[in-house]
Amino acid sequence: MEFQVDVFARNMDITDRISDYVNKKVGKLDRFLNGIEEARVELAYAKSARNAADRQVAQITIRGKGFILRTEERADDIFAAVDAAMEKMQRQIERYKGKHYRGRGDGTSISDIVTEPAELEEGQAPVIARRKRFTLVPMDEMEALEQMSLLGHENFFVFYNANTEEINVLYKRRDGSYGIIQPDVG
Repeated sequence: MEFQVDVFARNMDITDRISDYVNKKVGKLDRFLNGIEEARVELAYAKSARNAADRQVAQITIRGKGFILRTEERADDIFAAVDAAMEKMQRQIERYKGKHYRGRGDGTSISDIVTEPAELEEGQAPVIARRKRFTLVPMDEMEALEQMSLLGHENFFVFYNANTEEINVLYKRRDGSYGIIQPDVG
């Protein structure tokens, strides 16, 4: 079954050679996983990368019914970045298929084990599975960055901003920079 492969570029031009190479490589993914509906390949030249070997970026995202898989790899050559991203995608597909198709280690499928969530009666709230409490220590944004890295939190960090006197969320963006969410009570 054929699927659509869309190729996009940032800070670089896509030549016919690159486009053909990407379409040929990514077009073979349906050999590893059935049901792929579309594939999106983003190629970029990251001129701000510290290491010259990390300037060519290839990100592959595949979508299908019930799944979205994404990989990103960097290299000094765009073709090498695409190859590395494809290898990573194949490993991710194998991991997904293992979880999806094989089920439990004892041979029973996951659908036999998972029970349907109890039907909620009218007016009944859904169950909150876990609550976590922690003490917020006032700190500035740079201290929050340092705490985030020291604690090994890779995605986000909640902190009380001493400068603005409000709770903020520090998060890591895809490009490696950071963002801050400053909620307003409405």
